[in-house]
Amino acid sequence: MSLEQLKNASFDPWWWDWAPRQDREAGELPPQAEVVVVGSGYTGLMGALTLARGGREVLCLEAEQIGFGASSRNGGQVGSGNQRFTVKRLTELYGPEQARALIREGTEALDFVKSFIEREGIECHFRVNGRFRGASRPEHYENMARDMEDLRSLAGVDAYMVPRDEQRGEIGSGRYHGGSVLPGDASVHPALYHDGLVARAEAAGVDIRSGVRVTGISQTAAGATVHTERGDVICGQVLVATNGYTTKDASKELYRRFVPVAAAMIATGELSPNLVTDLMPKARVYGDTLRVHHYYQPSPDNKRLLFGGRLAGPAGTTNPDHFRPLHRDMLDVFPNLDDVPITNCWSGYVAITQDGLPHIGRSGSVYHAMGYNGSGIARASHGGHQVALQMLGETEELSAWNELAFEPLPFRSFARLGVSIAINWKRWQDTRS
Repeated sequence: MSLEQLKNASFDPWWWDWAPRQDREAGELPPQAEVVVVGSGYTGLMGALTLARGGREVLCLEAEQIGFGASSRNGGQVGSGNQRFTVKRLTELYGPEQARALIREGTEALDFVKSFIEREGIECHFRVNGRFRGASRPEHYENMARDMEDLRSLAGVDAYMVPRDEQRGEIGSGRYHGGSVLPGDASVHPALYHDGLVARAEAAGVDIRSGVRVTGISQTAAGATVHTERGDVICGQVLVATNGYTTKDASKELYRRFVPVAAAMIATGELSPNLVTDLMPKARVYGDTLRVHHYYQPSPDNKRLLFGGRLAGPAGTTNPDHFRPLHRDMLDVFPNLDDVPITNCWSGYVAITQDGLPHIGRSGSVYHAMGYNGSGIARASHGGHQVALQMLGETEELSAWNELAFEPLPFRSFARLGVSIAINWKRWQDTRS
């Protein structure tokens, strides 16, 4: 596809066509609140909802439009995130008991979001369609097979392998050397799911304000003071739920503990029903085993392909040239889409932690849940609920994500440059190995 054709694409997420972002008038902020939640993504809204239903008065502050960040920009894939580590590696790092607890925390996150959407009746095209992950190299297949067996034996995760001579039933591409299937994984329209959270949080009494940028948080003997560009709010507790969009001004300590990495997506124009069925016969969510991995799926109406991966440039870019590698990668999987137009190109930040795992914790009256490492729909929903239960004092049992040391990253000031170099290096490695 020519650069000129990419220039004609919209740089708003395709999800926004169905669920435009919302504003809430900031107005004059209340001088006090029981709890202030910073951020209106999945973590913030799920936490705010749980707190409000637990009897707390909650003020939720958002610097941009509601759900402007990754919660309405992500790939729409709902999984446990357990495939981000092999069980063997997780066990080497943490031992079998903690490894099992971390894997189960991921499966509990997946189960939580499934039951929450069903229980709340949120209309967001949620479907449990399973995940096919293609082996990008022949040796990757055997590695995955061992890991799937480890997942079953250690934590009872349902998974199975599909050899190359049978993968045509999973995907209309010859790019892979067989693959694995996690039948419990799912897909969702992420922006509609977010809209459902907004509606339920507000119905529970959460006061959501957009266009309010937090500039600092000061701990006090009685709780905290949240400083914003529109004035200060005194509160008893604070939940920082900004993940990859956490700024140094809002929380220097949390800012130092993750790297914001730009994840990007492109949406094709409408495809024929026969072509969609040929490319993705079971309408699953899909991925691969490359170092710079990809994720893709049919749109909820089964009319187009939504294809995602890492972006070497900054999130929010409107430079069409930044999306050319992603389009090239899409054609590597589906060469027969060469003449199909791209209607949307977009990106957003995910938070990558030093250990590659989510974290829940607190410092005095300030709590946090973040670091979902690109698996945010289930993890952020579960993390927001779990941290809120802890703030309410309704659980004595901590999450496995509480037990992890949340270490600061060295050379954080150079993180974005380092990310760009690392992505380009890994992409080169993918082409050579």
